[in-house]
Amino acid sequence: MLIVDARESESLDRALKIFKKKFEKTGTVKQLRARQAFTLPSVKRRTEIKKAIYVEQLRRGEE
Repeated sequence: MLIVDARESESLDRALKIFKKKFEKTGTVKQLRARQAFTLPSVKRRTEIKKAIYVEQLRRGEE
């Protein structure tokens, strides 16, 4: 459960913004979307490898 401490002088918009940031940090939405459809472990591995290759190419290109 997320708790946002809002002072009396703070606006509701500010408290809502803080709540959204905390909620995004927890990764709840990301986890829910991942659980909607089952992906095979081999497919997960393949995508992780592709992502690692992509990131490595970006790092090499910047150096």
